[in-house]
Amino acid sequence: MCGIFGYIGTRKNAAQLVFTGLKTLEYRGYDSWGIAVKVENGKLKVKKHIGKIPKRNPNSQFSIFNSHLGIGHTRWATHGEVTVSNSHPHADCTKQIAVLHNGIVENFQELKEQLQKGGHKFISQTDTEVIAHLLEDSIKKHSFVEALRNTFIKLKGLNAIVAINSTSQEIVAAKSGSPLIVGIGKNELLLASDVAGILPYTKRVIFLKDNELVKLGTSLEVFTLPSGEKIKPKIDTITWKIEEASKGAYKHFMLKEIMEQPRIIRALAQNYTEQVNKIASLIKKAKGTFFIGSGTAFHACLAGTYLFADIAKRHVNTAPASEFNYLEDFLTDESLIIPLSQSGETIDVIEPLIRAKRKKSKIISLVNVPGSTIYRMGDYKLLLGAGPETAVASTKAYIAKIALLTLVAYALSEKQKEAKDILQETAVEAKRLLRNSTQKNLKSLAKKLYQKEHIYIIGRGVSYATALEGALKIKEVSYIHTEGLAGGELKHGTIALIEKGTPCIVLAPQDRTYDAILSNATEIKARGGMIIGVSSKPHPVFDEWIEVRETGSPLIAQVIPLQLLAYYLAIDKKLDPDKPRNLAKSVTVK
Repeated sequence: MCGIFGYIGTRKNAAQLVFTGLKTLEYRGYDSWGIAVKVENGKLKVKKHIGKIPKRNPNSQFSIFNSHLGIGHTRWATHGEVTVSNSHPHADCTKQIAVLHNGIVENFQELKEQLQKGGHKFISQTDTEVIAHLLEDSIKKHSFVEALRNTFIKLKGLNAIVAINSTSQEIVAAKSGSPLIVGIGKNELLLASDVAGILPYTKRVIFLKDNELVKLGTSLEVFTLPSGEKIKPKIDTITWKIEEASKGAYKHFMLKEIMEQPRIIRALAQNYTEQVNKIASLIKKAKGTFFIGSGTAFHACLAGTYLFADIAKRHVNTAPASEFNYLEDFLTDESLIIPLSQSGETIDVIEPLIRAKRKKSKIISLVNVPGSTIYRMGDYKLLLGAGPETAVASTKAYIAKIALLTLVAYALSEKQKEAKDILQETAVEAKRLLRNSTQKNLKSLAKKLYQKEHIYIIGRGVSYATALEGALKIKEVSYIHTEGLAGGELKHGTIALIEKGTPCIVLAPQDRTYDAILSNATEIKARGGMIIGVSSKPHPVFDEWIEVRETGSPLIAQVIPLQLLAYYLAIDKKLDPDKPRNLAKSVTVK
């Protein structure tokens, strides 16, 4: 969830480098931030702030010090309020150790009480501070690496820890659950919680595995936990381009990522034949296939169940990943679990995969981030190929998931050529929908809706999944209460909320759901609702019409104008669509 960045090397402006790294990781979500650097006289300088990171580093006093070593953190409050004292980095009693931490120390209260009995003074409400004090005790008898190893063993829960101290020229870090990535540059080493933080400096990385410890100093060393055995890490090369992780000419990442979708659809159609056939063969062998995901990824899972039923004539189970733990009794060694995730680090997805592995079920990981935890957990793994997605609200990764599931569904029915043609046709329509004329119409519609308190979106069949996803996008970035539901469920409760002027978006593709969904629209119109039709042709019941031409994949084409509408609603409300309040790109705590 939170952002971590560390630097050690020959450059002498570590404070500025760490500040820039934290700016790169802002999208992960945070409410406070802080930096610690080791300066020429050997002392640690720490500065912490609440609120957003400004455009320029406010720690101007750091610039008078030469420093080649520093760490920084963006925090979402879990233990303790949003205050400077609760922000990271946290120090020990001597102020010689600085610690960053992602995750939750489940036994922190017990550890804190023991430390307080030993004379340690705490200045924060956080669980993280216990780590600094544990290190303070251990480093009296051990090297810094050994001190962190001894400390990490005492912690319960899923955690990533980064620490520096005034008596050594190194950064030490360890992880279990939360991501940590090492970047290997020329005469410098970097540490970050996301590839995006490292990409400006190097493409050579090490994805730390769970229960591994790393020392960054004059050399790079990796050890296993709890044994402390030294190991040779695997070095990967990231293929993402630096321009993919920048906004370029766009004002916001969300709009840039929406605009990239036609290219992603085409690339998937052209380049994934072998991988898709492999997934199809594994599904055919399985006895029970399960899609799991969270948020947007779950909506892709739900869409997949319709695609597989309609195209492949095959039943697939799905559930929100956070609920799948309660369905694990179904799993056997012949079950197949297919997790979908943008970040590859979502704890709600990781937990059921751990349980599935205990039952020897097979896993196919469909993720967007190479080397991520869910990626590594897969018996077979496949990258979505959407490139870095920086806006918190997922758009292009969702489209990639839908396109990939479409290809797999057709591969199961041995019609993959047809799927490629459909996706190429859909890419053309997606590009048309992103033209200025369509955006102009959606801007106009947003101005009519941005002051509304409620919006409803209805669909049937595969469009039900689109209704859920469109509603999620709107409420994520505009904070307007938006509810997506199956058209047939409307009169089972929600229609009681319809009154004069209530906007309702109706997804009406020319498929077997068309007549039924228009009947639902008529019911809403009769009660004064404002009907916004998303369809290939106008209809008298529509008060507003968004033209989406027919393709073989309405799932993809329909959602694009809803993504754009969400974006323009946020703009009209003067909100930042890239960083919605209370949300994070990678949810790594329960």
